[in-house]
Amino acid sequence: MAVTEQKLLLVIIAILLPPLAVGLKEGVGGHLFLNIVLWLLFYIPGLLHALYLILK
Repeated sequence: MAVTEQKLLLVIIAILLPPLAVGLKEGVGGHLFLNIVLWLLFYIPGLLHALYLILK
């Protein structure tokens, strides 16, 4: 699977479940816990954070 296909798949996962995409990209750590908090409080900030981490 090419890098662009991996990113596309992660973007699709991020739209559906942002913490899962962050966990797959960054592993268990600070970014994952931050994303879970953002996602539980408000969906959009969690989504934006996940997309930022995937596309950077």
